[in-house]
Amino acid sequence: MSFQSLGLSEALLKAISKKGYTTPSPIQQKAIPAVLEGNDVLASAQTGTGKTASFTLPLLHLLSENPKEKFKPIRALILTPTRELAAQVYANVREYSEFLNLRSAVIFGGVNQKPQVATIKQGVDILVATPGRLLDLQNQGLLSLKRIEIFVLDEADRMLDMGFLRDIERVLKMMPNERQNLMFSATYSKEIKKLANGILSTPVQIEVTPENTTVEAISQKVHRVAKGLKTGLIIKLISDGNWKQVLVFTRTKHGANRLCEKMVKANITAAAIHGNKSQGARVRALSGFKSGAIRVLVATDIAARGLDIPLLPHVINFELPNIAEDYVHRIGRTGRAGASGEALSLVSADETSYLKAIEKLIGMQLPVSIIEGFEPDPNASTAPIKQGQGRQQRKPRNASNGSRNSNRNSNKNKSRKPQQSRNR
Repeated sequence: MSFQSLGLSEALLKAISKKGYTTPSPIQQKAIPAVLEGNDVLASAQTGTGKTASFTLPLLHLLSENPKEKFKPIRALILTPTRELAAQVYANVREYSEFLNLRSAVIFGGVNQKPQVATIKQGVDILVATPGRLLDLQNQGLLSLKRIEIFVLDEADRMLDMGFLRDIERVLKMMPNERQNLMFSATYSKEIKKLANGILSTPVQIEVTPENTTVEAISQKVHRVAKGLKTGLIIKLISDGNWKQVLVFTRTKHGANRLCEKMVKANITAAAIHGNKSQGARVRALSGFKSGAIRVLVATDIAARGLDIPLLPHVINFELPNIAEDYVHRIGRTGRAGASGEALSLVSADETSYLKAIEKLIGMQLPVSIIEGFEPDPNASTAPIKQGQGRQQRKPRNASNGSRNSNRNSNKNKSRKPQQSRNR
C-alpha cells in the first residue's frame, strides 16, 4: 500500500515524499482512511509506529478542504501530556503542512507565554497544547476553542497517569459538542475505555499491536546485580561497549541527577531530563543527545514519554519500574521503525517482584546473566521497595507543567465523569 492510495491531497503527498516516506505504517493504513471519512477513532499503538502522522495527515487534509481565508479561528486542537511531545507533534504538523495554507502553533508551560499569545492572535488553524498552558490562556481570555472541528487526545493513558482527567473535562466543556474526536493511547485500560466512552461517538477502534506486548526487534536481557554495584556496572557496560547513544531510566528525579553526576565523573558525557528541569535545559539535553554530543540521557518515565529519538540502539533500566506497563513504554524507545535494539535491566534483590510482574505482563521469561565482579548480594532481601522509595511521578501532580499552582485531589479525579458530547 502507498500513501497515494489513502486518499490524501497532492500537497500532503508532496510533503510526505520530501520527508522520504513511501509506505504507510500499519497504524497509518488503518487510521488515515477512518479519520478522512469523518469517524471518531480510538487507536492503540506503541511508540515508534508512526502514530503522530496517522492523525496529523488526515487532520490537515480535512481542514485544507474547507480553508478559512480571512480570520483563522482554532479549528483543531491536539492535546498532549508533556512539553516534549507537544513540540514533537508541532514539528510534524509544520512539516506536513508545508505546502498548505494552514497555520499552526504550539503552547506549553515553563516558558514565556507572550510569544505564544502573539502567534495565536495572528490566527491559527491547528493548536498543539499541554493542558496547563491551554487552560491558563483560556482563563485569561487569550484564546477560544468554540470553533474546534477536530479534537485529538494524544497519549491518553499518560494523561490519566499524570492526573490530567479534570483538565481534560474542562477542555471538553470549552469546545462545541459537534466535532470529530480522535483518541490515541498505548494501552487499553479500564480507565481509558471509560474516558473514551465519555468523549467518542461510535468510534472506529484500531489496534495495531496486541495490548501491552513488546516489540519483537528488541533484545531484552537482565543483569542481576547488588543494588550498591549498579552504578559501577552501568559505567562498565557503556564504557566497555563504547556505546554512543544510551537512554537510561531511573524511578526518581533525584536518582536521575545522582546517576548523571557519577557518569560525568567517569568521563561519560551525560545529561538528566525530568520534571524539575527547565524547558531550556530539557531541550538542550535532548538536542545534545540526538547530535551525539551527549552519550547518555538519564530520564524518568514521564519526562521520556513522547521523546522522538530515531534509531536508538540502547535502553537501560537502571531501576525497574514498579508499574509493569511502564517497562513496555521504556523499552519501546528502541527497536523502532523496524530497527533492532537492546534493552538491559539491572535488577537488584528488592526488585524481584517487579521483574516477575513484568514477565507476567509480556508473557515471557527474560534471560538473566551475572557479570563477574558485580554479583548480586545473596543476603539481600527480596521484599519490594517501600512505597516512599518508589516512582514518585505516578502521583497526580498539578496539571500545569509548571505554569499554574493547583491543589488537586486524585480521588476527585476518579469520581468525575468525562463531559458527554454529541459528535458527528
